[in-house]
Amino acid sequence: MFLTAMKKQIGDRYEPKDVENKWISLWEEKKSFIPNPNSKESFSIVIPPPNVTGSLHIGHALNHTIQDILIRIERKKGKSALWLPGMDHAGIATQMVVERELAKEGKKRTDFSREEFIHKVWEWKAHSGGMITKQQKLLGESVDWSRERFTLDEGLSKAVFKVFKSLYDEGLIYRGERIINWCPASQTAISDLEVEFRETKGKLYHIKYPIHGKKDLFVVVATTRPETMLGDVAVCANPDDLRYTSLKDVVLDLPLTNRQIPLLFDSFVDKEFGSGLVKITPAHDSNDFDAGQRLGLKPLLVMNPDGTMNENAGIYQGLDRFEARKKVLSDLEAKGLIEKIEDHVHSVGHNSRGGAVIEPYLSTQWFVKIKPLADLAIQAVQSGQVEFVPKMWEKTFFEWMNNIRDWCISRQLWWGHRIPAYHCKKCKHFEVSETVVSVCTSCGSNEVEPDPDVLDTWFSSQLWPFSTLGWPDQTEDLKKYYPTSVLVTGFDIIFFWVSRMIMMGMKFMKAPPFHKVLIHGLVRDKDGKKFSKSVGNVIDPLVMMDKYGTDSFRFFLAATLPEGKDILFDESRLDGYRSFCNKIWNSSRFILMNLEESFVPTGITPEIEKDLEPMDQWILSRFNRCLEEYNKAHSKFHFYEMATAIYEFIWGDFCDWYIELVKPRAYGKVSHRSAEVAKQVLSDVLIRALGLLHPFMPFLTEEVHSVFSDQYIVTSPFPESYPIASDALGVLKLNLLQEIVTKIRVMRSENGVTPDKKCKAIIKSSDNLSSSAIIENEVSLLQLARLESIRTDALYEIQKTDSVSHFTKGEIVLPLEGLIDVVKEKARLEKELQKSELEKEKLEVKLSNPGFLFKAAPEVVEKEKDKLKTLVDKVEVLKKGIQNLAG
Repeated sequence: MFLTAMKKQIGDRYEPKDVENKWISLWEEKKSFIPNPNSKESFSIVIPPPNVTGSLHIGHALNHTIQDILIRIERKKGKSALWLPGMDHAGIATQMVVERELAKEGKKRTDFSREEFIHKVWEWKAHSGGMITKQQKLLGESVDWSRERFTLDEGLSKAVFKVFKSLYDEGLIYRGERIINWCPASQTAISDLEVEFRETKGKLYHIKYPIHGKKDLFVVVATTRPETMLGDVAVCANPDDLRYTSLKDVVLDLPLTNRQIPLLFDSFVDKEFGSGLVKITPAHDSNDFDAGQRLGLKPLLVMNPDGTMNENAGIYQGLDRFEARKKVLSDLEAKGLIEKIEDHVHSVGHNSRGGAVIEPYLSTQWFVKIKPLADLAIQAVQSGQVEFVPKMWEKTFFEWMNNIRDWCISRQLWWGHRIPAYHCKKCKHFEVSETVVSVCTSCGSNEVEPDPDVLDTWFSSQLWPFSTLGWPDQTEDLKKYYPTSVLVTGFDIIFFWVSRMIMMGMKFMKAPPFHKVLIHGLVRDKDGKKFSKSVGNVIDPLVMMDKYGTDSFRFFLAATLPEGKDILFDESRLDGYRSFCNKIWNSSRFILMNLEESFVPTGITPEIEKDLEPMDQWILSRFNRCLEEYNKAHSKFHFYEMATAIYEFIWGDFCDWYIELVKPRAYGKVSHRSAEVAKQVLSDVLIRALGLLHPFMPFLTEEVHSVFSDQYIVTSPFPESYPIASDALGVLKLNLLQEIVTKIRVMRSENGVTPDKKCKAIIKSSDNLSSSAIIENEVSLLQLARLESIRTDALYEIQKTDSVSHFTKGEIVLPLEGLIDVVKEKARLEKELQKSELEKEKLEVKLSNPGFLFKAAPEVVEKEKDKLKTLVDKVEVLKKGIQNLAG
């Protein structure tokens, strides 16, 4: 690290916004986030591309903070660290946004040609899209903006069409008729991820199906969607259900129609649900479609794409699906064909964008034959080429992969990658091509029509790890940064995105797209509920960043992130981390105020090392311990442990202990040489501590570091441990000193001794180390523990008004007589004990309630258990205090 002489001070107060705006501009101006081209070792992360329509939410903030911590560490370690940003074109979401904008003008999409509408979407993107990019900069994300990508960029589109053509030529993409998720409102197929299942209070209708030719004989079938009954082609029972084995070869009259349907047997039927019979409607249910395929039944579609009933629905043609449901039920009731209606809570799929109820719908679409590709992904994880962290998510991954179904990739939209398939109207020739086909390659006609559909957005984003690096061209970036080092994502898209990226990487790059998949939990409110606009508990990260400072917010996210579990958002913690920022700022300011303008921070040179005092060796050994814990936690992606290690070192060891211990020396009250050594230790430990803290708090650390160095901390070397031979006995004495002071502070607090009152302390111990530690550090002990005096006396007789606490080498005694009003203090403690015991009892009842344990999120249960443990400890302390005062 090349450090200069001191240049300036920092301000009296830490003003986050001023510091943040300054460094956002300077980092961009100096291109600080572009990877070092001279580094031989690389480290890369591709950002999960947020939607172009999106804005920064709490989940983004967590996900991006984790990635930024990782990339900043590896950059400081000298690697060519690339964090590649970009956005997803978000087909249906973007198209809906633009259509809503047109609606404000009284226009709709179909008022324009396809090309005109797409032009309007590009215009919207240029003016209004990408708001999240600006917000990412506010969060301090150190991405290489010069490499920003968009899924509809020319290069990425080239990759999309090449993959489609290749998979089609291998027979892994086909066009066929299957059940898909259909949104009647937007009239397009949608992905499973876009289906939001909501618990809905509905009805279970038990309908009588007359046995053909048998008067007054019928079977009963239960359904939640009676309007689809018009598309029934059979009724099915489980072959093991003895109630129906005698009805083999029976034909049923389908109510409200003039059709007859067979009663068949298939093992997929649940004997315990309803009557044990199910209606088979292959055109309107995925399980029924599969059963129909097995049983050789022809599907009958009774609904139009807009959700109205079609000509196959007979007299119900033209009715909206829900109106048809009412009419069907009314007609069944009139004919006496409803046996009963039950209240029924079930999960109903809704379009997550718009809220329309989704229909399972038989449609001709494009599909990926996914099983051969899934096998590649399974092999990559089984062989260890891809590792999930935490490992428990591998089980979920395998379950999904082993039960995967062919993927519907076509969407009835205009915005997106148009499916590269072409139909000749003249000779009916059909072909798939990576490039646009305007002339039929079979007959030479120019009457060629491209397929009207576009690809599912996930089709392009599954190529993200290599398409963003230039593939299919063999670019230098692709060679250097693929496979990427780690993917950071939530568990909710393991199936939809992570697995598909592994498939595509193994298929087209013959290597996985990343070595590790780091799965983090969700951010929930303090009660464990998911953030939701409808609940009204949504947290805006930008508001939190503005209120508490971005560094405080980032540190909170990392420091409260347990491995693989959810974060419970508690705003009071943010206030604590804002105090941490102020603590660092004020301590740094104190150090800088005591450094002359001519001071040159040299680090711990051999000349400085030989004059180190025990307290100096102690803080250097503490830093080494902090660094060891930090690195160990980093290797396991335990961000909360990393944050805890640096937090406890800076606030506790460095600010509260070393700075206080060293003040007399730093002020020059001991000797000039001692002061010089103390200042070098102060500045060097601060600089190294800032280096560890920087990935979590980039703004504050860069500002303070800039006083010491011309080199930005973002690219300065990662801190190393101190290779010094410490005075083991001296360090042991300082550890003992820290323990004694901490115990005395607790004793003062527990017994209501106010900070303005000084008391005496007796160390009841015959241990020589304790005695010498107290003698050598008496001045510091008196100052740090706010004591009038301290002495060792192994034979001291404890009085009834004394407070006693045990430590490693004996007992600490504080005589309280004259310091407190015993009667008042005892009354205060008894009142506090009563309150704490009541809270403790309530928590015990809550945690013994099976209903609470079953319904509450695991994180909430753990939080309540922690509260109970704290209360149990508090009750014991209060009882002890009351006992001491009672004599």
